[in-house]
Amino acid sequence: MNLRTLRYLVALERHRHFGHAADACFVSQPTLSAQIKKLEEELGVQLVERRHRKVLLTPVGAEVARRAARILQEADEVVELARSQQDPMAGQVRLGLIPTLAPYLLPHVVKPLKKKYPELRCLLYEFQTLVLLERLDRGELDAAVLALPVPLDGLEHFELFDEPFLAALAHDHPRANARSLTLDALRGETLLLLDDGHCLRDQALEVCSRIDVHEYHDLRATSLETLRQMVGAGLGVTLLPALAQRADDAVQTVPLVPQPTRTIAMVWRESNPRGTTLSLLAEAIRETMAPQITAWGGRAA
Repeated sequence: MNLRTLRYLVALERHRHFGHAADACFVSQPTLSAQIKKLEEELGVQLVERRHRKVLLTPVGAEVARRAARILQEADEVVELARSQQDPMAGQVRLGLIPTLAPYLLPHVVKPLKKKYPELRCLLYEFQTLVLLERLDRGELDAAVLALPVPLDGLEHFELFDEPFLAALAHDHPRANARSLTLDALRGETLLLLDDGHCLRDQALEVCSRIDVHEYHDLRATSLETLRQMVGAGLGVTLLPALAQRADDAVQTVPLVPQPTRTIAMVWRESNPRGTTLSLLAEAIRETMAPQITAWGGRAA
């Protein structure tokens, strides 16, 4: 048994297909299949149920794969620990972000981070909050940037900034040219929201829970840009995070008073040996965003 073979098994459990697992491991399908067979012979149990088009792991195979993932995570952390002792701000960091933040935050921070830490290579991924936390727990991500609150058991967290919400209205809405709006001004409006699974949906519902708004159940967006188009078409109003606002002839954003916000934070496993690297990275993001936070009239988290 070796780490390489365990990686093959974990990839097979994830992809449920020999060809796809082999591609993910950068080996040929016969090589991966032969190594899985060899592992079964070594352990004396059947790990994989082979079907014509689909692969299933047996109950013992699934448990072996689960434990193998933990072993691989520990092994990877040993390597990262050694690297971090040489230069904490060099090497690779796998960073995940929520979809309602990634396209709007990254243009502000990628170049400054590259300039500040030229030897640090950030691999960027975009997933909804629950998927980010699952991948973080499995060791597939080093850190995640998301909106609080989330379960923080076993996680370090570094608050980056508080991001305001703005009311987004069609350009011909009677209140589109207001300097600011209270939530009560949206009473009776049709509220457009993202689909289930997006934390922004829950945050918008929480903000609007005090007033009588009617959610448009027949139409839900899968992205902020789709949501923006729906608002521009006059289907209703929504709340947009401040970073997502932009010049748009069809949509007008108006500040809310009092100002609702969401807290953006970076989280990572307490056991991650590159905690120093991730702390410094989080600090750099917060420093880079400081001018934007000041422009909002807000504060660093």
